[in-house]
Amino acid sequence: MRVVIALGGNALLKRGEPMTAAAQRGNVKIAAQALAPVALAHQLVLSHGNGPQVGLLALQAAAYQDVEPYPLDVLGAQTEGMIGYMIEQELGNLLPVEVPFATILTMIEVDPADPAFQNPTKFVGPVYSQLEAQQIATAKGWVFKQDGDKWRRVVPSPRPKTIFEIRPIKWLLDKGTIVICAGGGGIPTMFNPDASLSGVEAVIDKDLAGSLLAQELQADMFVMATDVAGVYVDWGKPTARLLRRVTPAELRAGNFPAGSMGPKVEAACEFVEKTGRRAAIGALADIEAIVAGEAGTIVEPV
Repeated sequence: MRVVIALGGNALLKRGEPMTAAAQRGNVKIAAQALAPVALAHQLVLSHGNGPQVGLLALQAAAYQDVEPYPLDVLGAQTEGMIGYMIEQELGNLLPVEVPFATILTMIEVDPADPAFQNPTKFVGPVYSQLEAQQIATAKGWVFKQDGDKWRRVVPSPRPKTIFEIRPIKWLLDKGTIVICAGGGGIPTMFNPDASLSGVEAVIDKDLAGSLLAQELQADMFVMATDVAGVYVDWGKPTARLLRRVTPAELRAGNFPAGSMGPKVEAACEFVEKTGRRAAIGALADIEAIVAGEAGTIVEPV
């Protein structure tokens, strides 16, 4: 069975932990222990989040003011390489030496006419006072929105259209390779009027990118690994209830926040509706049971 697993940001850096290489490697090692049995039993494709890592690079760039900060597409490429390296090494330490790995820097096309470009919503980078934010907005043309009692830059989050490296990803899978790709939603790129390709100051939702990846690869199952057991109705209330097996229509009937479970629900429903195959959302620690259909929230066709 071909399984695409999208690792949430908690697989690499848990909330409140220091953003050190050692902390990230320790979390990747834990993730690898959960993923190894799946890799032995199935054909595995991995994607991952990169929000904390891009944020760290943005903070470092803000501290070094002799050059302009690198754009988000370049930061995305940097973090794809770093995270892929750690996953390859730690998962490779648990699997037979003959199992091949490859990390693919993955460009994903977005539409310049996407409505997201008119309404940036994705927070990136460090926090600023209102005065600092106003000054930077004037100097750089960035958009800022309030985040708690501080201000942060916001960028568009357009929908993914095309995965440019889908052919080499398929070639690698045909040779039995474990492929790590589309990290952080992929590197956002768009075509210019002269048909040339360039990077975009944007962040593609990683779950929607993972869903598109799973569709393009004709995956038998698309799994989003997070830090909760699955999708709950009435989350945070005494009446909270875990959804175990649902259809896309049943799942869409719920009210899930855009800032947390909402994108995962949308990505799962989209995959199931377009392929007629299963998607799942659940805890990384339960990943083997989730793939077997014994844990997490399983989204099935009607």
